Amino acid sequence: MATSSANKLSILEKSGYAMGDAAANLVWRGALAYLAVFYTDTLGITAAAAAALLLLVRVSDGITDIIMGMIADRTHTKYGKFRPWILWSAPVLGLFMVLAFTAPDISPTMKLVWAYFTYIGLTLAYTVNNVPYSALMGVMTSSHEERSVLSGYRFAGAFLGGALVMAGTPYLVEYFGQGDEAKGYQQTMYVFAALLVTLCVITFMSTRERIVPTENTGSFKKEFKDLLINLPFIIVPLLSISLFFFSLTQAEDATYKLNPWIMGPLCVLVLVGTGYLIRSLIARPETDTTPSQRDLINLLTNKPWLMILGLGFLTMLFNGIKYVVIAYYFKHYLHEPTMTGMYFLALLITSIFAAFVCGYFTRLVGKKTLFIASLVISGVLTGCISLLDQNDVTGLFVLGCAAEFFAAFMPVLTFSMLGDAADYSEWKHGRRATGLFYSAGSFIQKTGGGFAGALVLMVLGAYGYVGTDESTIAQATDGMVMLMSWIPAVFAFAAVFLLIFYPLNSKRMEEIEAELNVQRG
Repeated sequence: MATSSANKLSILEKSGYAMGDAAANLVWRGALAYLAVFYTDTLGITAAAAAALLLLVRVSDGITDIIMGMIADRTHTKYGKFRPWILWSAPVLGLFMVLAFTAPDISPTMKLVWAYFTYIGLTLAYTVNNVPYSALMGVMTSSHEERSVLSGYRFAGAFLGGALVMAGTPYLVEYFGQGDEAKGYQQTMYVFAALLVTLCVITFMSTRERIVPTENTGSFKKEFKDLLINLPFIIVPLLSISLFFFSLTQAEDATYKLNPWIMGPLCVLVLVGTGYLIRSLIARPETDTTPSQRDLINLLTNKPWLMILGLGFLTMLFNGIKYVVIAYYFKHYLHEPTMTGMYFLALLITSIFAAFVCGYFTRLVGKKTLFIASLVISGVLTGCISLLDQNDVTGLFVLGCAAEFFAAFMPVLTFSMLGDAADYSEWKHGRRATGLFYSAGSFIQKTGGGFAGALVLMVLGAYGYVGTDESTIAQATDGMVMLMSWIPAVFAFAAVFLLIFYPLNSKRMEEIEAELNVQRG
């Protein structure tokens, strides 16, 4: 079905929207790619401590995405529901970007406290900025095809923002620091923070909200209280999975060890118990639930949304592991730390091109088919990196960029499919909590990214890696090779299995879109 002219967006507006994710990815895809190595090699905290920080803060912060989605859905200003948050949050996000890469001269214990404070602040500011930004795509146009193209523009901007930080950081740190990495990192982030605020202003000024979602009714205070009561349905299972995951990957000499033989059965019991409670909530008559509870029930009974959540988590593990380990791989395995920026730049130029063409490929073969092909091809190419000779840098660039071309389709398709799941909910239930649905995108990024970063550090820790002790590095290079190749590839292949059962193909979405256009008048 052709997209009507009324639903088409101008190139200017799509480009302006893309600048918002360029800003966010100065932090997400850019700065966070260096944060793990900054923690271990510059700030001086252990790999195990950094792993625990990345895992626990990201998972817990993912919960705030749901709260922010609810707040954004209930925001009313003359500028819309979502656009104002992009503007309001930008200075705070820039500030914490600088603080996160500041290394104060304090005791080891206080350095860990500082890392938690700045990282929590950074992720919360990112939530306030990026959840409304993601939801904005769902109300700019009602066309699922145009959303696919818009998502392509968005991630082209995201990859551009990431490229600036990933490629520029090593050179700027060297330029500003003159041998002092701590000073170099801090001053580099001043530059990127100023750029971040500028890009957010451009997005605010150039975009418009056109779809008016069905209004939620009821007291915000009461619904927020209800949401806090229902959050344990999400928090407790995630926490139990995180602790079990952590227990499996702890180093042998860890000071405080969790026994996986205890954590495993405990995790299963928690999941079973939570499932029973969720079924009880879903079974309640609609008259016995509040609007916020109905929003939560709509999410938990929306099979496409749940499957997208799983797909997004697995693909974030696939992409996140590779991006986190790159700095270690070039610095300690190839002994070419300055080449890190060149590799990141090559990947992200490839990603920008892929993001632009993704929407058009989607029109030809459909989202589901394109997603499956991308996962298989990118997974195989990534695994083949393990077969390269240590000195074959050219082969690494070729395989890495080829795999990245298909990997770049994954976030584009995921966020486009979130809009489809919101349409499905409106079609089925007559309610469209756009911010809450799109908060899943940020939730996926944070939990998947948290697990990815933690897994990298845990694997390195299991090999005995200590960033400030040269004698421990050589023994961890085998782990770095596996983290660049077959470990992430496993998650891509797992995502293929899940995607086979995804129900919203192109034909089904055309039917839903047509019925919604009639319902909306």
